[in-house]
Amino acid sequence: MSCFADKYFERFNSREQLIRENSNKNLGLVVVIPCYSEPDILIALKSLSKCRILNKTVEIITVVNFSENESDIIKKYNIDTFNILEEKTLELENPNLKFINIMCENMPAKDAGVGLARKIGMDEALRRFAVLDKPNGIIAGFDADSLVDDNYFVEIFKQFEKNPKTTGCSIYFEHPTSGNNFSDEIYRNITSYELHLRYYNQALKYIGFPYAFQTLGSSFAVRADVYAKQGGMNKKKAGEDFYFLHKVMPLGHFYNLNTTRVIPSPRISDRVPFGTGAAVGKMKESGISEFQTYNFDSFAGLKNFFEQIPDLFLGKTTDIQEESLFIFLKMNNFDSDLLKIKAHSPNIKIFTKRFFDWFDAFRIMKYLNFAHENYFMKQNVNEAVTQLLNKTQIPFDNDISTNQLLDIFRQIERNQQ
Repeated sequence: MSCFADKYFERFNSREQLIRENSNKNLGLVVVIPCYSEPDILIALKSLSKCRILNKTVEIITVVNFSENESDIIKKYNIDTFNILEEKTLELENPNLKFINIMCENMPAKDAGVGLARKIGMDEALRRFAVLDKPNGIIAGFDADSLVDDNYFVEIFKQFEKNPKTTGCSIYFEHPTSGNNFSDEIYRNITSYELHLRYYNQALKYIGFPYAFQTLGSSFAVRADVYAKQGGMNKKKAGEDFYFLHKVMPLGHFYNLNTTRVIPSPRISDRVPFGTGAAVGKMKESGISEFQTYNFDSFAGLKNFFEQIPDLFLGKTTDIQEESLFIFLKMNNFDSDLLKIKAHSPNIKIFTKRFFDWFDAFRIMKYLNFAHENYFMKQNVNEAVTQLLNKTQIPFDNDISTNQLLDIFRQIERNQQ
């Protein structure tokens, strides 16, 4: 096995090798799909099968899985799904596209979930590239209820070829906001929730956070050697994509890939405690069609604090204007950790990186949750979004609809490289 992955499999291996057939020497991309009780998996695979491929081979690994404590009905459904995939995916193959289906039965209840399933598939993808000694092979995350534009493969290859230093990328996505597959209520809810996702990402950019990227499990890709270097995917039952990608981003050369599109489903889901499916479901239960997001004012303290990073490096007195942030920093021992950061930072560039290693995306979210439990009220997303647009001086009509606001933010993110 190639040296670039040896240490990974010594330390982080989740299971023994599951795929025995040899990799095609021209393999360039492996797409990994967790699949648990997924009625639309064939639709997703057919969407991928229609994508154009140029001069490379692509593999799609689908990890059908269920926990040891699932009901017999769920177990049978997943076993039947695997058998159907084994039969039907052969019809979707071509000389440059291969489908590989993995059956993971009765996984330990304490670990079973989307994180472990994604990890199993991505570990197998890494093995495929390790055998070929291809550290620059690409591993993409995808979901079993998503669709893609037909240039999906081509644009992923272009991104990593035009900039060989690319460690990973967040792929542009758009949920469907109208149609006949879901109720009008679901479409309204997903419009509001996607607006929240884009508002939050743009608010992070506004305050100066350097790793402001979308982190959807259906919409990312990383280089194989980077996957190995960062310890691979985690086993979290939710948010696995968020935690994994925020280990990759600080390496640098992480990009937005905006020349293609993933189309995730807006469906309701109770499989995980948070995320798109859970959020849409909670909105339906509450009867609220406008998502309640982080108050725009709660970002002001962070923006002010991040602007004082040069003063922190020079040891100057800083002015923390927001009480919630002052208390949060004290609770998290910031002053003592700051001394350690400064001791290992010979210049402002290294200091800034180490500062954001400490005040990372997870800690920002922890702060915002703390602040909204004690100091701020959640805010209707439309109201928060208009405040952000005003601050960034982006023109809009006062009577603008949620759909129109979402169009503005989609365009903003599609233009960001």
